[in-house]
Amino acid sequence: MLIRTDPRHVVRFPAVTLLVVAASLLAMGWQMMLTPEAQQAFLHRWGAVPSVLFGTSASTPSLHLVGTLVTALFVHADLSHLLGNLAYLLLFGVSVERALGRWRFLALYLLCGALANLVTAIQLGEAAASPVIGSSGAVSAVIGAYLVLFPRARMGVLLPLGLFIQFVRVPVLLVIGSWVTLQLLYTWVGPAFGTTAWWAHVAGFLAGTVATLPAGPGTGDRRLKYGT
Repeated sequence: MLIRTDPRHVVRFPAVTLLVVAASLLAMGWQMMLTPEAQQAFLHRWGAVPSVLFGTSASTPSLHLVGTLVTALFVHADLSHLLGNLAYLLLFGVSVERALGRWRFLALYLLCGALANLVTAIQLGEAAASPVIGSSGAVSAVIGAYLVLFPRARMGVLLPLGLFIQFVRVPVLLVIGSWVTLQLLYTWVGPAFGTTAWWAHVAGFLAGTVATLPAGPGTGDRRLKYGT
C-alpha cells in the first residue's frame, strides 16, 4: 500500500481520527459492562488469536478470522491501554489526516494496523492462544507517516531541570527517533516489560513510513502551510 498526498483532499476537520477515538471508547465502554468471563470471550472474539488464525485451532481462516486483524485495533486490555494509544493517536493523527485526506488516512490506519497485528501473531507463533489486541500497531503507522510528512516539525516537551520544569521545543526527528529506539530495545528484552506486543509497534512504524514515502518528505508541511 502506497500513500500519496492529494491537494484536493487536504481536510481541516479530522473526522476519521475522531471516529476511531469514538469507536474505541464505545468498545471499551461495552467491554467494561461485561463480567470478567464475558470480557475474555469478547477479547477472543474480536482480537486476533494466532492459534485460531493459522494454527492448531483452525484450518483455513474464514473472512471473520482475517477481519479480526482489523477489529483487534478497536479493543484493548483495559482503560489505561486504550488511553495511552489514543493520546498518541490524537497527538500525531490529526496532522497526518489533514495532510493525507480522510480516505488515505483511514486506509493507512486500518491496513498498516492489520499488518502489524499479523506480524505480531506470526512472531507469537501458531500455538499462542492469547489475542493480539490494541491499536498500537496502527498508531505506530501514523507516527511513521508523521515523520515522513513533517520531518522538520518541532514538538513541545516538558523537561525536568532540578526543581523546575522547562517547556522546550525539540525536533520531531529526535522525539520519534528516541521512541523507535525504545521499541527496538523492548523487542530485544521482551518479557521483562510485560505482555506488550512490541513487534506491533516496530512493524506498524515501518509500514506507515514506507506507505507514506511516495508523498515525499516534508509534503505535509507544505500542504498545510499553503493550503494547497
